[in-house]
Amino acid sequence: MKKVLTFEGRRRVYDTATAKLLGEWRNRDNPRDFSYCYEALYVTKSGAYFLHGEGGPMSKYSRQTGSNNWSGDEVIIPMTLAEAQKWAEKHLDGEEYIAAFGDPEETDGVEALKISLQPSTIKKLERLRSETGKSISQLIEEAFADK
Repeated sequence: MKKVLTFEGRRRVYDTATAKLLGEWRNRDNPRDFSYCYEALYVTKSGAYFLHGEGGPMSKYSRQTGSNNWSGDEVIIPMTLAEAQKWAEKHLDGEEYIAAFGDPEETDGVEALKISLQPSTIKKLERLRSETGKSISQLIEEAFADK
């Protein structure tokens, strides 16, 4: 799904095809269930978080199509970092949360910074993370630490 929305004074493109999927949640296995609800948390290349939600006619994503008719629908909901983290705390397991936002114990008291990097740089950082067991934040901190 692709949508252009204004959030916090900025107009942005939110596109599930190009954003990074951070985690998913669903309340039921059968999408044909009228109460079915599916949500997926994404982050754009520019660091904007959003939720893609969809559901059946008895879900929170329903929309009225007539005087007494309801249909399922899907929406894009822009989110702040804090809102995305709160959603992730509720719907993701610990490993998924840490993969998306880093270890909360390591990031407590640390200021968040949104940056854009070339895909090759991200691959190098992810390779270093897997080789060393350190977070990407730790790797960057070490690279710029006074020596």
